[in-house]
Amino acid sequence: MRERPDFISGTIETPIGPVPGVRSDLSLRDRLGTWKVRWRIGRMSYTVPPGLYALGTPDAASEVLVTANFKLTFDQVRRALPGEHFWILVLDTKGINVWCAAGKGTFGTVELLHQIESTRLADVVGHRRLLLPQLGAPGVAAHRVKKESGFKVLYGPIMARDLPAFIAAGMEAAPEMRRKTFPLGERIVLIPIELIGTLRYLIPVMALFGLLSGLGGPGEYWANVASFGIPGAISLLAGVVAGAVIVPLLLPWLPGRPFSVKGVWPGLAAAGLTFLWLGSGLATLSGCLEAAAWLLMVTTLSAFLGMNFTGSSTYTSLSGVRKEMRIAVPLQVGAAAIGLILWFSSRLTA
Repeated sequence: MRERPDFISGTIETPIGPVPGVRSDLSLRDRLGTWKVRWRIGRMSYTVPPGLYALGTPDAASEVLVTANFKLTFDQVRRALPGEHFWILVLDTKGINVWCAAGKGTFGTVELLHQIESTRLADVVGHRRLLLPQLGAPGVAAHRVKKESGFKVLYGPIMARDLPAFIAAGMEAAPEMRRKTFPLGERIVLIPIELIGTLRYLIPVMALFGLLSGLGGPGEYWANVASFGIPGAISLLAGVVAGAVIVPLLLPWLPGRPFSVKGVWPGLAAAGLTFLWLGSGLATLSGCLEAAAWLLMVTTLSAFLGMNFTGSSTYTSLSGVRKEMRIAVPLQVGAAAIGLILWFSSRLTA
């Protein structure tokens, strides 16, 4: 028999039968799960089954909160309402948070209508109101939900932690509840998942550069690897740190509106490490070619990784992101290709 999740506290009897009850406090396992997901461990399987849940002991008059089945999101909702009594309708967003799922269409009209019908929600509650997160609005056609299910869609605050104040104010949101910020704390928690995701692909690339670097140079194969491959690997790692760590930390202060431009500046700074490692080699043609190669590749890597944060920020719109990528990605591919050519040339002239 499958073990019952520890966030389930029992069941609530309803006209449609028992509905799982959930706790508002987070257990040690919940907190450990959050930490693991932040480090990309089991990220896409960190879900709760879609359907209807009871927080506290709700009745037919209790409000219905709608959220995603990404457990991190689900946990934030139940955690924000200790001692309260609500129904929580969980949509199948394929393990994606509300904002991203709304853009992808999984937190959308069709799925919402499906869950209303499959859970027989109309038989559980006596009213016809659904409280959705504001960031889910792009994926839901409220008029269609009303027409096809009879339920009226209301949009709550952006942050789950504001739910108690929002409900206490009679479903009225203060201006700050409608404004999405991207403070330092929210940027910091994104760093581990970006680092792990990037290093998974970068480590084999670093190893390949190291092995190829031994094929050209004044010394024996392994001596060349030590002289040229190790500085190259460190340069690539510096590019990752620049794009995945420095960019989110300094995001509001980096020059430029496009994230690809913001990523250039830390990349240029990281590329300076290349020159330190090459040292006196800059006096030779091979050294100059190699320095130019790493300057291009490290800066490009940082700029590319910087663009990953567009989906987490309100600094850009969906159309703005598409426009930026149409311009930036070809330039990044071209710069990286030129960098590779210069690097191979440096090995042939060493």
